[in-house]
Amino acid sequence: MATPGGPRPGNLPPNYNPNSIANNMQNLQINRPNQPPNSGGGPRGPPPPFGHQPRPQPQPQPQSQPFPSSPFPGAPPPGVVPRGAMPPPSGPPQAALPPFMASNRPTSGVSGGGGPPGSNQPPPSSSRPMAPPGLRPGPFSTSPGGGPGHGGPLSNGPPTFGQGGMQGGPTNPPRPSGGPPPPRQTMPPGPPLLGQNMQSSIGSQSMNAPPRPVQPQPAPPFSAPPPGGIPPPFSAQGQSIPPFGAQPWQMQSRQNMPPGPPPPSSVSPQPPRMIGMQPSLPNQQSMATISPTMGPTVGTGPSRIDPNQIPRPIPSSSILLHETRQGNQANPPPPATSEFIARDTGNCSPRYMRCTINQIPCTSDLLTTSGMPLALLVQPLALPHPSEEPIQVVDFGESGPVRCSRCKGYINPFMKFIDQGKRFICNFCGFTDETPREYQCNLGPDGRRRDADERPELCRGTVEFVATREFLVREPMPAVFFFLVDVSMNAIQTGATAGACSAISRVVADLPEGPKTLVGIATFDSTIHFYNLKRALQQPLMFLVPDIHDVYTPLPSDVVVQLSECREHLDLLLESIPTMFQNNKTADSAFGAGMKGAFLAMKNTGGKLLVFQSVLPAAGIGALSAREAEGRSNISSGEKEPHKLLQPVDKTLKTMAIEFAEYQVSVDVFITTQSYVDIASVSVVPRTTGGQVYYYHPFSALSDPAKLYNDLRWNVTRPQGFEAVMRVRCSQGVQAEEYFGNFCKRIPTDIDLPAIDCDKTIMVTLKHDDKMQDGTECAFQCALLYTSVYGQRRIRVSTLSLPCTTMLSNLFRSADLDTQFSCFLKQAAIEIPSSPLVQVREQVTNLCINILHSYRKFCATVSSSGQLILPEALKLLPLYTLALIKSIGLRSDGRIDERSFWINYVLPLSTQLAIPLVYPRMISVHDLNSK
Repeated sequence: MATPGGPRPGNLPPNYNPNSIANNMQNLQINRPNQPPNSGGGPRGPPPPFGHQPRPQPQPQPQSQPFPSSPFPGAPPPGVVPRGAMPPPSGPPQAALPPFMASNRPTSGVSGGGGPPGSNQPPPSSSRPMAPPGLRPGPFSTSPGGGPGHGGPLSNGPPTFGQGGMQGGPTNPPRPSGGPPPPRQTMPPGPPLLGQNMQSSIGSQSMNAPPRPVQPQPAPPFSAPPPGGIPPPFSAQGQSIPPFGAQPWQMQSRQNMPPGPPPPSSVSPQPPRMIGMQPSLPNQQSMATISPTMGPTVGTGPSRIDPNQIPRPIPSSSILLHETRQGNQANPPPPATSEFIARDTGNCSPRYMRCTINQIPCTSDLLTTSGMPLALLVQPLALPHPSEEPIQVVDFGESGPVRCSRCKGYINPFMKFIDQGKRFICNFCGFTDETPREYQCNLGPDGRRRDADERPELCRGTVEFVATREFLVREPMPAVFFFLVDVSMNAIQTGATAGACSAISRVVADLPEGPKTLVGIATFDSTIHFYNLKRALQQPLMFLVPDIHDVYTPLPSDVVVQLSECREHLDLLLESIPTMFQNNKTADSAFGAGMKGAFLAMKNTGGKLLVFQSVLPAAGIGALSAREAEGRSNISSGEKEPHKLLQPVDKTLKTMAIEFAEYQVSVDVFITTQSYVDIASVSVVPRTTGGQVYYYHPFSALSDPAKLYNDLRWNVTRPQGFEAVMRVRCSQGVQAEEYFGNFCKRIPTDIDLPAIDCDKTIMVTLKHDDKMQDGTECAFQCALLYTSVYGQRRIRVSTLSLPCTTMLSNLFRSADLDTQFSCFLKQAAIEIPSSPLVQVREQVTNLCINILHSYRKFCATVSSSGQLILPEALKLLPLYTLALIKSIGLRSDGRIDERSFWINYVLPLSTQLAIPLVYPRMISVHDLNSK
């Protein structure tokens, strides 16, 4: 889906490859031993086409017919029966047989014998059936039933090996009782099917070791449905993984093959276990396993992972009920992309604050070992579900809310009261404070205050306090909306001016009602035009300001007036502006000077400045010019000079934006253009003032005005606050390191937000400054002081308390996939303007690989070293990482402005929208009316 205010999707990029997920999963080879192509003494070559052991008679059971795997979901090719469907009564003709037949029974050897490949010695006695004549070994099995001895569903779990055997020996589909045997398929003439680029699948057992008896295996982690059933959602469950016999990766290229006879096979030793870590048991934690396929078809190169076995997200239509704490413990939040109803039972709702790991590591070394980022994603004004309880407002009167006298932390459910309620211990700094006399209450047998359940601040994770005078620098200001419209020649001719005026005229009716709501409007080309909208005038009066280098505002009190007094004049003016400038021949745009003039009119009140810009601003303050590199190839410029193209030209607009933020003026820019406008420079103003960039390229007068109206209407009507200040406090041992988002930061501990709305998210990275105790809890508190659109000064406080752990496995078990990936996304957006795209893509890939490598090395050591083991909580992280690399922000073929807009869109993006941005949601269109 297209991003709000973003460019419309075009053709697929030239480097698009539908099989790229399977191809790039090759990069996740973790601890793969350098194994020879063949461990036997015989010559390398294809296995004999015919076995030497009598074929066992299969039982007449219904069995699904295999078909070549496809990277795309949907209907199979004509004549192919899907998995789970019953095969036709008679088998397909010989020419239609697929090159790989599937079975869940491993063979005893590659060539049908028990000795090394190439020998014809009969195998030792074993209960395992041999491959039927004329068929090559297949990678996976599909048969109805339960386990390896009696057929089973398609398994992607840990494979089992016989004596030097291949995984998944093939069998023919069972024929009806008494019927004729199926025809044998002979090997076609030509080059061998298994060349030097294919490794032999040698298990970790010795070639001369006796075969192990067949043991019933538990249900595989990734299973196909029974015949005739509906495919279930992708799932991974805890499995008992055999310590030996797992199949190694078969990805060694032909050029890496050593000349001469292959060296003997070796097994890599298990990595040492970390100090203080629990023993890594096979079923210690749920994990997802991906087994490689075996042989490719002729001419396809090395083997690769079956695309059908790669984890994929399955949307859920059910609504989840989530209690933030259960049994006096934090409850892990549901996925951010799911629909859930949160019940605040002590911790704040995950809509307001989420952590990348729901158990905090006690030491920085443990966090470094995991490879995962530790950060909070804070969305303090997020929209709640309609079924959730509203946030309680608490008024402490003139005394204000109870706070810690040392760290200024606000009262919350995790502050411990002692001495019969006369004192309390701060859960952030540990300081013991005196409880105000009017707030004292006796304690119950459990140590809690007897009135804890009656006070929202003592039983809810999120509350709002009424701000007292000590929090006010000045009286709360009214809601102010100032519209600044580009009327240059290009904007008039493309219909951008008419579209903006139409959207503003319709949106005026949706502005907050009240006597204090103020509005103003101005237009600009190479000069600035202000308008007096007072009711005493018969019609709006224009003031012309030609000086665009030393801007001033004529009669500020007449330019910004109450909405109730100027409604008629405003509607008349918006209707007349496109006609007034229809013959305008001025091509220049004084974007910076226009913002400066509007700011001077709003300086005393603050408010929202909404700018509609159509061309590259080339006149007045902050004038820009088309960058030299823009005329070059976007590929070369994007790779070699990102610091010049994705960063502002100079500090003029940045200095102006800091001044805007100081006087609580927030700027939103709607770019309706058909050419390059240097978003990298223009976006500095909205990013610093808590605003947003909207981008319509190429602007269409037919389709884009409707989208422009929707974006503008949501911008002014969504829940939001003005002149806000935010701070995040942490318990001892952890501290907030850095903030990322759309804001202005003048002091290290607080961030200034001239405007903040329900869509804005702030990322707060955390770091350790001390060691924490195992079994304790670490608390985080976000305090947002803001003014509502109705002039009410409030403090919204959200508190989150998470357990601390010294176990690495607990970190992976409690990882939050959506929050982790959102951090990946934001870190990439931060790095793009200062690093080459190749380097950023490599950093993103390494972040994912380091996490999986740490889990593979320390938490899944029992499994075979050649098997890809994914932690259950992060099994979709590789998929989302690959999708991120292919997004417009990291592709080399994107336009500079598109990449700049992508960066500005990602930085304040909510966790809920992070994954759909790079991995779009699929929405059925045939039942939209019913839904």
